[in-house]
Amino acid sequence: MNDSMQHDSWWLAMLGRTLVWARLREREAGTAEVFDSDGNTLAYDSLDTARAALMDAEFVEFSGLDEDDAQEHGFSLHDVNPPQSSDDAVLRGLMVQRLGARG
Repeated sequence: MNDSMQHDSWWLAMLGRTLVWARLREREAGTAEVFDSDGNTLAYDSLDTARAALMDAEFVEFSGLDEDDAQEHGFSLHDVNPPQSSDDAVLRGLMVQRLGARG
């Protein structure tokens, strides 16, 4: 079956000078899953439930940030991009990014 209705969004949380990423994937059936920085894929019954879990864990949706939001967290949107890999095993190693020191 083709999963063409699949949609990914990226979420991040800040821990000091470290970005922690999570990938939220909306499935065709209306369910959702979150791939976290530990390499776990967590299943949810709906996109809303998955979003609520991410927000409870203090994640924010990357696409919803503007430059002012990013600057408040100590980075620029021009310097940060969600990790990319077609292989989740490789992606797991990219889900935590340490930011450089601010001068």
